[in-house]
Amino acid sequence: MTGARVSEDIDAVFSRRLLFGEDLQVSYRGADGRARILYLDRNYNDTLGLLHENAYKDSRPLALPGVDGRTIEVRILAPVDLAVTKLARLSTQDRADIELMAKEGLIDSASVRRRALEALEGYVGDLDGVRASIEIACRLIEANRPRD
Repeated sequence: MTGARVSEDIDAVFSRRLLFGEDLQVSYRGADGRARILYLDRNYNDTLGLLHENAYKDSRPLALPGVDGRTIEVRILAPVDLAVTKLARLSTQDRADIELMAKEGLIDSASVRRRALEALEGYVGDLDGVRASIEIACRLIEANRPRD
């Protein structure tokens, strides 16, 4: 999204039940020429975090070279929904990601607050903690938004 941080795992959600081998990964050369590996994070579960009910519907298709869109459709979350997924945990890395998206003008505090509060309606867990995280994230966004 911003090119500032590269994740070397894929947090994927599938529309059907699939059986994968133990070692689902792809080797490639990074922009710096170094060998890299991208792997499927088999521990990811989108039901454990904060996620707006329309996040997948509002996601965007992503065309990838060598991937037949008729076989598998790859989609990427809208920046506001990616920010919302980071709020329940709000680790140091999550905060840095939110700050970066704000600096790049990809998110604004009003949209993140609105989307997160709507997502809270389907969330099971410590609502007070997540509400506090929403406020912290919105302050980070305001402090890092582009100035005119």
